[in-house]
Amino acid sequence: MSGDMDELVARLGRLDSCAVSDALDKLELPGSVSGIHRLSTDRRIAGRVLTVTLALAGGRPGSSRHLCTAAIEAANPGDIIVVEQRTGVDAASWGGNLSIGAQVRGVAGVIVEGPVRDLDDSRRFDFPVFARDHTARTARGRIVEVATNEPIEVGAVTVSPGDYVVADASAVAFIPKADVLRVLEAAETIVQREEAMAAAIRSGTPISQVMGANYERMLKK
Repeated sequence: MSGDMDELVARLGRLDSCAVSDALDKLELPGSVSGIHRLSTDRRIAGRVLTVTLALAGGRPGSSRHLCTAAIEAANPGDIIVVEQRTGVDAASWGGNLSIGAQVRGVAGVIVEGPVRDLDDSRRFDFPVFARDHTARTARGRIVEVATNEPIEVGAVTVSPGDYVVADASAVAFIPKADVLRVLEAAETIVQREEAMAAAIRSGTPISQVMGANYERMLKK
């Protein structure tokens, strides 16, 4: 990862998903996804995206490579693996040994549109796992990997390799790589204004005054 990318990730890591979501709204961009839960740590994660697509095993030929291992081996330190498993089958897209392998590689975390398992292990390893659901059911014989680093769908958002993401207890917010600079600038401005509003509330300004027109103006261009 280049120095410029490192700086972008560092700036993103100082923001929460709500500030990024507000910036995406302001710029009329998609990107915020609700309903994916932080399941194994209390940490926020931010970084560049690698993608994995899973599908029903069905009549597809089996692979000698375990799902998600190609993404782990391709990852740079600080990257975030994002997995799409929208088959409707109750089968885990991620497990404990994958968490170990990703952690050794320096991966910042995993986000799964679908179920995961071995959460007690991931908690013990302190590896961040975000997912739509959880299960004990293995992927074996149920789902297979069909693509690595191809566009995927998370919620209603198309996510491409090299995009950026921040995930925390509130939501997951994806930023298209082409828009990352203007989203960061908008989100940083929103955070500054929110901090000023919080200071005004603490100093005794009536909250109805602070949260009135000031709040609406914050999201306007």
